[in-house]
Amino acid sequence: MIFINVKENESLDRALKKFKKKFEKTGVVKELRERQSFTKPCIKKRQQLIHATYKQFLQQEANG
Repeated sequence: MIFINVKENESLDRALKKFKKKFEKTGVVKELRERQSFTKPCIKKRQQLIHATYKQFLQQEANG
């Protein structure tokens, strides 16, 4: 359960923003979307490898 401490002078919008941020950090929605369909472990590995090479490429571009 997520608890948000709201101060007296704090607006509702600010509290809602805090709640959304905490909720996103828990990863509930992400896990729910992953469970909707099954992906093979080999496909997950391939996607991780592609993502890692892409990040490495971007890092090399930034360095020089």
